Amino acid sequence: MLALPPPSLILGSTSRYRRELLQRLRLPFDSVSPEVDESPLPGEAPAALALRLALAKARAVSRLHPQAVVIGSDQVADVDGEPMGKPGTHERAVTQLRRMSGQTIVFQTAVAVVRANTGFEAAELASVKVRFRTLEDAEIERYLRLEQPYDCAGSAKCETLGIALLSAIESDDPTALIGLPLIRTCALLRAAGLDPLQEAQ
Repeated sequence: MLALPPPSLILGSTSRYRRELLQRLRLPFDSVSPEVDESPLPGEAPAALALRLALAKARAVSRLHPQAVVIGSDQVADVDGEPMGKPGTHERAVTQLRRMSGQTIVFQTAVAVVRANTGFEAAELASVKVRFRTLEDAEIERYLRLEQPYDCAGSAKCETLGIALLSAIESDDPTALIGLPLIRTCALLRAAGLDPLQEAQ
């Protein structure tokens, strides 16, 4: 009896950061925009928002591709219990970094995997504690002009120059802060029937 081919894999995101991270697993995959409204619900906690959006993104793409294994992910910065998303503009990024200066911020990164044809659906949350240095306005301005991290939750890219804004990172899943917790992603893919070590190319 011939072995069945592995299911196709789809990343429900057009984020270049998540694409680059998923490429580390050496699995062939496509990227599809999930077209999901990312607005928080009234009073929604950051962790709940990240989990809800990760699942919503995976489900939205899975409805179009029911035979595929679909990954959805979302990240929300938790600042004193309030969600902080992507700044979008220089001015908002300045405001975000000023607010986080000298503070410990929890970045809630959620990943969900959905495989509609088997009924599989699961999500995991990776919480990352990030301690920001006390930042001078001139440091904030120089960093933002150099890196322009306006598409990153919390206005800082830890994988590049943004690391200079920080004094500590605490995480049990080292890629979570960049946008996709690969340890949890691998576990969910295995549970969904797609083992990265078996299918890597």
